[in-house]
Amino acid sequence: MILMKCISLISVLLFSLLMTSVGNAQTNDSIAGGLPETAPKTITDAAVTISPLTEKTKPKTLQDRLDAYAYDSLWLAELNANRLISEIFAQAVNDTTNNLNNYVVDLPTDTLKARLAALDEKTPFKIAYNPSLELVIKSFLTRKRGLMERMLTASQFYFPLFEQEMDAQDVPLEMKYLAIVESALNPKARSRVGATGLWQFMFATGKMYGLDVSSYVDERSDPIASTKAAAKYLKKLHGIFDDWDLALAAYNSGPGNVNKAIRRSGGYTNYWNIRRNLPRETAGYVPAFLATMYVFEYAAEHGLKPKTAERAYFETDTVHVKGMITFEQISKLLDISVEELELLNPQYKLNIIPQVKGEDYVLRLPYKHMGKFVTNETQIYAQAKKELDSIEKPLPQLVTSSDRIRYRVRSGDYLGKIAERYGVGVSQIKGWNGLRGNNLRVGQRLTIYPRKAVATTETKATPNQPKRSNVPVKMPKDPSKVHVVQSGDSLWTISRKYPGVTIDNLKKWNGLSSNNLKPGTKLRLCNCSS
Repeated sequence: MILMKCISLISVLLFSLLMTSVGNAQTNDSIAGGLPETAPKTITDAAVTISPLTEKTKPKTLQDRLDAYAYDSLWLAELNANRLISEIFAQAVNDTTNNLNNYVVDLPTDTLKARLAALDEKTPFKIAYNPSLELVIKSFLTRKRGLMERMLTASQFYFPLFEQEMDAQDVPLEMKYLAIVESALNPKARSRVGATGLWQFMFATGKMYGLDVSSYVDERSDPIASTKAAAKYLKKLHGIFDDWDLALAAYNSGPGNVNKAIRRSGGYTNYWNIRRNLPRETAGYVPAFLATMYVFEYAAEHGLKPKTAERAYFETDTVHVKGMITFEQISKLLDISVEELELLNPQYKLNIIPQVKGEDYVLRLPYKHMGKFVTNETQIYAQAKKELDSIEKPLPQLVTSSDRIRYRVRSGDYLGKIAERYGVGVSQIKGWNGLRGNNLRVGQRLTIYPRKAVATTETKATPNQPKRSNVPVKMPKDPSKVHVVQSGDSLWTISRKYPGVTIDNLKKWNGLSSNNLKPGTKLRLCNCSS
């Protein structure tokens, strides 16, 4: 019994070291929280040929405790399920129901007041009873009860990391609850306006705090990097307002909106006194944070029962990547699912780890797979390169955040046309700009990360294109063989209306040297004149 307690204590103490293993290439000395002293700590397997792998030539993997692997599988399923509920939680935060009679819960107002006073004593937040706060708490305990139990379960994986980073920046440890309000602990969460990750950083704010975004990588989805940035940002906001409640409000709506609310309130600096002057979403933000804190602190009193694992984290380690490799290749070579790789490495947007000069990218793997990777590293990179070189279509060229452009929508533009112009996908444009539908308005600005060079003008003919003929094009007498250009038409949309007619056909039959069209122009739909 004493030995088991010691092992348990050691695993907890070593957890903080485990989470800082990013940057540690010496994976053969990895910490395996909960592993017995006899667990293998060095890799002695000889390198083998990767392709093809047979039963005789397959490299031996490190031994793993079966119960530990079972816990990891449970966590994988739980956290993957959790990624689906961040939008549901966002709806709960912004619930506008204002009738306490809608919620039947055994929580007398006097009891709630006493518990909130106890929380106020042990935290730096100004926690006091408020009918609005009571409303949100009772909503979470009734309508969102199952949701809160899932949050209690998933928090066991993320909270140790959050607490470590908050402590490093002298930020209250209770700020860990903010990630629940922001993203429901989903590192892939993305809001309608483009805020991304556990801590919902917008592009510009993320850049300010060192979170890089490229066509391959989005560090806003990296749990470690984004948590460090969030702790620094919260500390900065507290430095501005000298109040953690106002720092929370500013995190949601920006310091400018909080300053406006203070002015409009007549100079008050207590959150509850300026709340009515804040944006509607922010007015419900701090109550949601405090309600989440209350539910977590008094979960047992309300009978909330999260799933509890003996080990509240994956046994993982990181290795520096020395060449471009895809999750699919890693999955095949190491017998690990792509889903698990996505969960452990959410910062890689396209499931590809690139190789970029001056950048250090890491791969996080379960401990049981790390030995196989390190032992056969040379062969793995060689096999990956061979496969990538054989692909007919090249992988997307790296586009960094500094390469982005701001495109102004013009008359006749549509998402497919813009996407084709810049060599990107329609879904990517929608994702970069938080678009839910395909409708655009003239003058609208779009953020685009182009993957191909675009000429500064479309009207200039290239040497291989014939110049527009000065001889008028004779129109067929049959009106069905003539198309009159309408506002919004393009050669592509016109070609789609008439089966068998291509863009090249239209340009050739009508002596066009560019794609520009003017409303009212008549176009021949055949190589004919009668």
